[in-house]
Amino acid sequence: MIAMGFDAPGGPEVFRSERLPVPTPGEGELLIKVTWAGINRPDVIQRQGFYPPPPGASPIPGLEVSGTVVAVGSGVGPEMLNRRVCALVSGGGYAEYCLAHAGHCLHVPHHMDISEAAAIPETLFTVWHNVFERGFARDGETLLVHGGTSGIGTMAIMLGKAFGLTVITTAGSEDKCEAARGLGADLAINYRDVDFVDAVREFTGGKGVDIVLDMVSGRYVARNIECLAEDGRHVTIAVLGGLKAEINMATVMRKRLTLTGSTLRPRSDGFKALLADEIYNHAWPLFEDGTIRPVMDKAFPLADVAAAHARMEAGDHIGKIVLEVAGG
Repeated sequence: MIAMGFDAPGGPEVFRSERLPVPTPGEGELLIKVTWAGINRPDVIQRQGFYPPPPGASPIPGLEVSGTVVAVGSGVGPEMLNRRVCALVSGGGYAEYCLAHAGHCLHVPHHMDISEAAAIPETLFTVWHNVFERGFARDGETLLVHGGTSGIGTMAIMLGKAFGLTVITTAGSEDKCEAARGLGADLAINYRDVDFVDAVREFTGGKGVDIVLDMVSGRYVARNIECLAEDGRHVTIAVLGGLKAEINMATVMRKRLTLTGSTLRPRSDGFKALLADEIYNHAWPLFEDGTIRPVMDKAFPLADVAAAHARMEAGDHIGKIVLEVAGG
């Protein structure tokens, strides 16, 4: 099979094509003939040398795929064969074939575009776990999402609105703010022109938000804490603005805040399977009936993965960037 890998960390230009053996599914695994693969920020960080794959995972980047099941390992029923699925994987998505844990797959109905299916798993699993499980989001609460037109941001806006949240988001241009409003954001703040702390305070009448989904970290953490209401929850899922933050712990105590965060890739197969079951029961029906569709930015052929990464790093995209691996 053809896969896109790299010999040493670096810029997008380090990607090169290689021929690898088609992997064989082990116990509880299945083999997907990949049609499309999603591009995610962790892929970029892995290519830069800062996010190595967990032990046992493929060194080939790619954390989500869609395609057709062509082989199954022991413990996986034969009814999975020839089924259209999308899957959360620990690596290996930038290739013509990819192994996935059977419990980490979601069935793709025939009316769903298979390219859109590849744009769902990583953001859906991440947002569901961090907003609704770690953040304990409840109907009627207010969520602040930074980077509202990223893959994570667009998913968080749509899921939040579907489950009764008021959603505030930030973005870096008026065009992006308008796109966020089109997805249902109740307030979209152009952080280049407006202080988001002031805007949140005004919009909420001084109360603040119940949850912050933070992808920036660094100096944003202290400002996010200013935005939080009493008993608020701050959930960090990325550290694009820096690994360290200086905060006033007296404010944390006074407001009774919870600061938490997570990374999904290194979690156990069992945890991800339980998360997939919860998503299948509570969120997946919204995708099956078309209530929620991922926001698609641009598609690139697998061989042009360097251009896809360059687009993500430029920050001009709105929604998900995907790779076409095979026609479908």
